[in-house]
Amino acid sequence: MTITHPYSAIAETSPRRVAIHTESEQITYRDWVRLVSQTANWLRSLPKMPNRVAILLPNSLAFLQLFAGAAAAGCIAIPIDIRWSAAECKDRLAIGNADLVVTSAFFKNKLIESKTPVVLLDHCMAAISEASAVSLPMIDPEHPFYMGFTSGSTGKPKAFTRSHRSWIESFACTETDFSISADDTVLIPGTLMSSHFLYGAVSTLFLGGTVCLLKKFSPAQTKEWLNRESISVLYTVPTMTDALTRIGAFPDCPVKIISSGADWPAEAKKKLADTWPQLKLYDFYGTSELSFVTYSSPEDSKRKPHSAGRPFHNVQIEIRNAAGERCQPGEIGKIFVKSPMRFSGYVNGSAPDESGWMTVDDMGCVDEEGFLYISGRENGMIVYGGLNIFPEEVERVLLSCPEVEKAAVVGIPDEYWGEIAAAVIHGNTNARKLKACCKQKLASYKIPKKWVFTDSLPETSSGKIARSIVKKWLKEGAV
Repeated sequence: MTITHPYSAIAETSPRRVAIHTESEQITYRDWVRLVSQTANWLRSLPKMPNRVAILLPNSLAFLQLFAGAAAAGCIAIPIDIRWSAAECKDRLAIGNADLVVTSAFFKNKLIESKTPVVLLDHCMAAISEASAVSLPMIDPEHPFYMGFTSGSTGKPKAFTRSHRSWIESFACTETDFSISADDTVLIPGTLMSSHFLYGAVSTLFLGGTVCLLKKFSPAQTKEWLNRESISVLYTVPTMTDALTRIGAFPDCPVKIISSGADWPAEAKKKLADTWPQLKLYDFYGTSELSFVTYSSPEDSKRKPHSAGRPFHNVQIEIRNAAGERCQPGEIGKIFVKSPMRFSGYVNGSAPDESGWMTVDDMGCVDEEGFLYISGRENGMIVYGGLNIFPEEVERVLLSCPEVEKAAVVGIPDEYWGEIAAAVIHGNTNARKLKACCKQKLASYKIPKKWVFTDSLPETSSGKIARSIVKKWLKEGAV
């Protein structure tokens, strides 16, 4: 089975069900399966069938059509961010070794430095409209269909691939652990460059639900869709949720919130649940390499508000110390995961070993019930005079302080201590207030020694703070 396999069956049983609804168009499953088949057959009919197809387009029906069509054809789809510079596009296309890139005339100037062959969207769609809609041969489920790029918050991004099977196993989590089904109408307000939002759209189509897709995130427009359409599921990240909370965007009817991409402070989650008790809040921890790892249900969030949740139904977790031994509950170590959802490997790099266990060097512990608590990433750890400080732990405390909207904590060199923690804050507050807030919840050595205040903080496409840019700012004195 492949990620597009169910489309034909859905089209037969529910031909008039809306598959995708954008700001300007709607398409039924009957027409969706035809478009995907035509796109796949067009790709396979090219003089030299491309193995890797890059897509440089904003959120749109065309983006999803090309992505699904490439997957159905047996190609690897490579989303390219419209916000990247020409140099960044050239770099990603070279890393991905793309055979072809589809874009619109508006974005063609971003490809002037690249040697990858370009097909303009209008020409592409004209050719697809004349292609056959016959069904395609079966694809090996272990075949990769998607190439993404790690967020690069700690350094240069790396390309990775995912197989059909890995996402189909993830779809089972969406159905079983999040209870999302064909009956749901799912709002995707964020960029499809983020695997969180791309997955939300593709998994909904696999299950037979309706995808409502915004061209880009707008709090006001998201509010309008939530209150105008019968939205039952909203994919989001904490920064978006905060923006929606500030304008009172949520309707009176029940909506399931699926959040990931960054740490969601327990205080913010509780405030949202108290203000809109009809919302069902799901938060999950995962990575590009591991996919889903743990999730926190609405009930879990109330009982264990600072936990990253329990393992998904098909995931095993072990916490291991530096000697490779399994840690006891409450003991911090490196998080190892065994899962059928892990990635195929890095492009031109390592692949998972045969043991089935894998780590991305995140550190944490589990409690007696198996709930995971994340300390932070090992390679982001600040070593202050021999003492370990995890930036994520400090950021969680800072985000709980009044009037802090965003916070980033990074290590900067210090002649005496080796490294000190520096906090970069976006919010209407000051260092004195924040130090007092930190003293209530952190050991004294974990309290930042340098404080910088700014009007904005850089973010990755997945809504995480771009730490590498923050470090560069501090090094260059830009903040």
